[in-house]
Amino acid sequence: MKDEASKVSPSVLLSIDDSDPIVCPALWEAVLYTLTTIEDCWLHVNAKKSVFPKLSAVVREGGRGLATIIYPYLLPFISKLPQSITDPKLDFFKNFLTSVVAGLSTERIKTSFSECSAVISAFFECLRFIMQQNLGEEEIEEMLISDQLIPFIDAVLKDPRLQDGQLFNHLAETLSSWEAKADVEKDDKIAHSLDKVLLNFWERLSEICVKKINEPEADVKSVSGVSNLLQVLQKPKSSLKSNKKKVGKVRFADELPESNKENEKCVSSEGKNSEGSELMTELSPSHNCSDLVSPLRKKPLEDLVCKLAAMSINYVNEQKSEQHLKFLSTLLSSFSSTQVFKMLLDDEKQSIVKAKRLEIARLVEKNPAVQFLYQKLIGWLNEDQRKDSGFLVDILYSALCCCDNNMERKYVLDDLIEGNLKWNSILQVIEKACSSSDKHALVTPWLKGDILGEKLVTLADHLCHKDLESTVSSDSYFSERWALLSLVLSQHVKNDYLIGEVYVERIIVKLHETLSKVKELSEAENNDSSVSFICDVAYNYFSSAKGCLLMPSSEDLLLTLFQLCAQNKEKTHLPDFLVCKLKNTWLSGVNLLTHQTGSTCKQSTFLCLSALWLKNQVQSSSLDIKSLQVLLCAVDDLLNMLLESEDTNLLGVYIGSVMPSNSEWEKMRQSLPMQWLHRPLLEGRLSLNYECFKTDFKEQDAKKLPSHLCTSALLSKMILVALKKEIVLENNELEKIIAELLYSLQWYEELDNPPIFLTGFCEMLQKMNITYDNLCGLGNTSGLLQLLFNRSMENGTLWSLIIAKLILSRSVSSDEVKRHYRRKEGFFPLTEGNMHTIQSLCPFLSKEDKKEFIAQCIPPLLAWTKEDLCSTNGGFGHLAIFNSCLQTRSIDDGELLHGILKILISWKKDHEDVFLFSCNLSEVSPEILGVNIEIIRFLSLFLKYGSSPLAESEWDFIMCSMLAWLETTRENHTLYSVPLVQLFACVSCDLACELSAFFDSTTLDTIGSLPVNLISEWKEFFSQGIHNLLLPLLVTVTGESKDTSETSFQNAVLKPMCETLTYIPKDQLLSQKLPSKLVAGQKTNLPEYLQTLLNTLAPLLLYRARPVQIAVYHMLYKLMPELPQYDQDNLKSYGDEEEEPALSPPAALMSLLSTQEDLLENVLGCIPVGQIVTIKPLSEDFCYVLGYLLTWKLILTFFKAASSQLRALYSMYLRKTKSLNKLLYHLFRLMPENPTYAETAIELSNKEPKTFFTEELQLSIRETATLPYHIPHLACSVYHMTLKDLPAMVRLWWNSSEKRVFNIVDRFTSKYVSSVLSFQEISSVQTSTQLFNGMTVKARATTREVMATYAIEDIVIELIIQLPSNYPLGSITVESGKRVGVAVQQWRNWMLQLSTYLTHQNGSIMEGLALWKNNVDKRFEGVEDCMICFSVIHGFNYSLPKKACRTCKKKFHSACLYKWFTSSNKSTCPLCRETFF
Repeated sequence: MKDEASKVSPSVLLSIDDSDPIVCPALWEAVLYTLTTIEDCWLHVNAKKSVFPKLSAVVREGGRGLATIIYPYLLPFISKLPQSITDPKLDFFKNFLTSVVAGLSTERIKTSFSECSAVISAFFECLRFIMQQNLGEEEIEEMLISDQLIPFIDAVLKDPRLQDGQLFNHLAETLSSWEAKADVEKDDKIAHSLDKVLLNFWERLSEICVKKINEPEADVKSVSGVSNLLQVLQKPKSSLKSNKKKVGKVRFADELPESNKENEKCVSSEGKNSEGSELMTELSPSHNCSDLVSPLRKKPLEDLVCKLAAMSINYVNEQKSEQHLKFLSTLLSSFSSTQVFKMLLDDEKQSIVKAKRLEIARLVEKNPAVQFLYQKLIGWLNEDQRKDSGFLVDILYSALCCCDNNMERKYVLDDLIEGNLKWNSILQVIEKACSSSDKHALVTPWLKGDILGEKLVTLADHLCHKDLESTVSSDSYFSERWALLSLVLSQHVKNDYLIGEVYVERIIVKLHETLSKVKELSEAENNDSSVSFICDVAYNYFSSAKGCLLMPSSEDLLLTLFQLCAQNKEKTHLPDFLVCKLKNTWLSGVNLLTHQTGSTCKQSTFLCLSALWLKNQVQSSSLDIKSLQVLLCAVDDLLNMLLESEDTNLLGVYIGSVMPSNSEWEKMRQSLPMQWLHRPLLEGRLSLNYECFKTDFKEQDAKKLPSHLCTSALLSKMILVALKKEIVLENNELEKIIAELLYSLQWYEELDNPPIFLTGFCEMLQKMNITYDNLCGLGNTSGLLQLLFNRSMENGTLWSLIIAKLILSRSVSSDEVKRHYRRKEGFFPLTEGNMHTIQSLCPFLSKEDKKEFIAQCIPPLLAWTKEDLCSTNGGFGHLAIFNSCLQTRSIDDGELLHGILKILISWKKDHEDVFLFSCNLSEVSPEILGVNIEIIRFLSLFLKYGSSPLAESEWDFIMCSMLAWLETTRENHTLYSVPLVQLFACVSCDLACELSAFFDSTTLDTIGSLPVNLISEWKEFFSQGIHNLLLPLLVTVTGESKDTSETSFQNAVLKPMCETLTYIPKDQLLSQKLPSKLVAGQKTNLPEYLQTLLNTLAPLLLYRARPVQIAVYHMLYKLMPELPQYDQDNLKSYGDEEEEPALSPPAALMSLLSTQEDLLENVLGCIPVGQIVTIKPLSEDFCYVLGYLLTWKLILTFFKAASSQLRALYSMYLRKTKSLNKLLYHLFRLMPENPTYAETAIELSNKEPKTFFTEELQLSIRETATLPYHIPHLACSVYHMTLKDLPAMVRLWWNSSEKRVFNIVDRFTSKYVSSVLSFQEISSVQTSTQLFNGMTVKARATTREVMATYAIEDIVIELIIQLPSNYPLGSITVESGKRVGVAVQQWRNWMLQLSTYLTHQNGSIMEGLALWKNNVDKRFEGVEDCMICFSVIHGFNYSLPKKACRTCKKKFHSACLYKWFTSSNKSTCPLCRETFF
């Protein structure tokens, strides 16, 4: 190596400024190796000109981004430089260190923590090395301190970014090493030199610190730097955390001179020191800190601190400098000694202690810190404008540190808060106590003391009642006080409260009292109230109290929070954001409760009281849907919380405590309104022979849910949550709850017209998944069916219907049910429960089972006395079961049925007074009504399903009884509100209806098996009797109640009554003697009895019950063909007037139509034509639309029955009133887009699909399954009739409609109606029996053509009429065939005439042809054409030209002349232009 020195030295040392990051580490290893191994390396390079300038440049530039690599090598590098190279030392070291410091000011170094640390570390290593090597050389010592170290510190104090580089730690360590060496050094000279260096350092440091502080507007960064520096110097052993990742260690290969061993030791000791600092805890700011400081540092440091403190307090006193006050705060937190506080006191003694207690007075005398606290600090703390006072509280703690013991501190703090220390300051004192265990230890007795506790309780009371002057009460004013309460409740130290537990409890009681009063306030008041703050405080309290047990008052608070969340907003008047807060708060409380160990949960008063409260809520019948929904959501949250508890039985116990007792359930079931019974009674599913209709919805608040519904919903929701976690319930609670839920749902299902809120209740259950299937799917319900059977056998009613419902919905199989009714004898003797159970099971029993039941019933029917006849275990009960079996068509034994009929006839003989013939029902007992109902029901079923022929006496019994019962029905119509009377009326009408249907369907074959005079008796007497009773009854009943819907029980009798009336023959209808009803000013040609009939029945088409509308339609339909003849008789009075003549269809119908048009305008007016409206079946709108369409069907039927001339007059009337236009617009809102028939069977592909236009509409009163299609089908039917009977008017409307409507109508009609109508028109031509003298008509269906051949003498005319594809909207084309003996002009005229007739007359093709032939005949008879319309017969009113001009003698139709005069505004002859007289 030495041989190659001349090459190695320059190549290594001259590359010292290489900045390649890969090369650099190796290069510096090489430099050190070269310096160590090649002694004469400096002979081969010029150090001062080549090497040092390069090194200086690199260092000045902060290592060019490689500081962390280069700087650790600087100390070994300078330590290896020979003295000859570094001479003169002073200049060399000064330049070197100046370069290092200059490197620190580069931007890159300032922004990189690691590089900054490397530079600072290298500076101090080199400084200490140079000082060590040159101790005693005053110039160098002075240079190092004054020219290097102090300016370096000054620079760092100005720039906070450099303070992160741990300069203060290195400085403290450097001083410590010098102080330690001075203490242990044997050589006095060296020790003296070190003392001198240290003294010089403190003088200089004091100067720059004073300079930084001694400015009125002191720089914030500099002040902060000074305070940080002083803190680090005061605590050398606890320097700030070292962020060095590793200590850079440098190895020298061959030998280590003495000086370098010292250096290595120094480097490694620094590493140890920094690691140790991380493990040390923060020392309390007490006097002990100064004991750690070397005596050489203690005095100058204290002097400097006192000097700075005195300077700062001057600035504070004179200029109120905030900056200096903050500096003072940081100084005192590190140097809290009585000596410093003495410096801060004013010279003159102030009399602070006048009104103070003795302890405080002594303390003030004795302790300058306490004196300063009273003299200065309290004044600063209580200044209003001060925003940030945290540093003042630090000064307070510094002062408290100077007290001798905790009791002294307690005296001071108690005195302060009694002396009205601001709440904000108290909050900060407590916050700082929580943030530091040392500070907490200082004030623990005060925190736990009575004075603070009482003060906080008073504050809580104050805040909750808000009885503070509104002038002061800003948001911040309240929030800081609430924050204080929150802090003292939620902070825990070692599982204990911050303040005394008794005060925590009292504060919580105050919060609870306030929450309890929330409901009395309005929402606006609650918005501003303290509820939000209470929530925050309680939330923090619950969230933080992990190890603490809940005290009784906090459980009460939790209950109130839960109650507020579980009640509807309308009741609590709380805005949404508060409800949300309350919810989070009580959930955190329950969470705390469930995670408490041991048996505390079971003993929890919250759980007991909340269960009791829930039970009362649902049983009080005060909840509407929204309230119940809110309650269920809250319970859901609560139970999900309880599931998290370690105690698995907790949830089961909770559900058990909410569960009502059997007697409570029974009471709730009895309080359910009894309207549910209506439907089962009417449908014959249950029989009853006593009155039990007590409760009614009207008596209750319209929106409050019955308690049974609420309770079953709540418990179902609870078990739904429990079952998800597979929690087993005791005492068959699961089955009981499901049974009660089924009871609630069955009750709702049986209601006729459930109010909207009940429908909403069921929808809510569905949304919450509270369904029978869900509950059964999650748990074991093996005992449920047995429970239901037991209850059904015991109580009957709804319990029996539930079993039927379960079988019907396939939730339970028939085999499962069979096990429970195997022993038929178990059902007898009959009780109501047994009877209802059998009745409900009937539809599902096999024939054999039914036969067994019937066998049990027959013997008792034979042998009853009058008393037993009406009892459940007598005639009534056994006949009811018999009827139920018969209703399911399971008795095909004709003899058996005959036998029962004979038994009934024998009953009539023996006990005729039991049979309610023509009597007043108000005095009749329900038992007798019940047995009559079953007898009538049997007779109806007998007629329906019995097949064997009856003797004349049996027919007499049935028909006479029927009429007598009807008499009773009519006489007692005022009692229809009594359910059993209503039922009696229904079954009586049913029997009349069955008889009417039976005789209506008799054919020649079936007449033979009937007694001889039976049919004539029926027609002449019984049928007449029925209708004479029922028609006046219908008028009476509908007149009394106008707003009851079809589905209401009040109108139940209307269905059978109206169905019976549809069988009324026309002659009986015309012979009805109703009270005269004539309308003043009504223009009509009808006789009075017909006017009365129309005026009585027509308005009933507006009645809200569909059966009435349909029955009235059927009756009026029979009358319509009779009416036009009365107008025909008066026809002569129309026609030759001076205007277009018009004649109204029946006035009663037209005035009704006018009312209906107004109603429909409200329903459909706002909907665009072509947009299909779905009308909800049985709604009010449904009845309006149904009545409107039925009225039009009647008008069109009337129209069709009229002659051509009358039709022309009627259509003119319709055109004037625009009624038809309104109808057509409405039809295109009501007809479905696709009017195909919904067929269940699969259609054959080659068949034409059935549509509403091809199928006839059956308007049935009983059949409700097709109700959704009623209106669409009826609309299609009316459209079909309109096109068929009024084609010209529809065509006129279509042509004048806007383009969008034009296209919709054209498309729809072409697709669905034209083919049907064309086929019917062609068929009517083919099947027409009309004979024309001299004209033959033929039709071709395939080409939609009609050929007419007219022949008279030698003249032959052949016309071909072609129907368009969109018939009847498009124009009918008339083409010529053969033409013999007619002039071309005349021929064209005739073709035009026929085309005009077919286009403009409202009739069939045959009628058009007849009109045309008539015209041609008249022409040949010599009658001249009218010269206005060029036709002999007027195309509209069929008159001849009669009005002649006196000048030219030409004749004209009067209607044509009228039109001519009005359109031309002249009165001249169209031909000769002379004045027309």
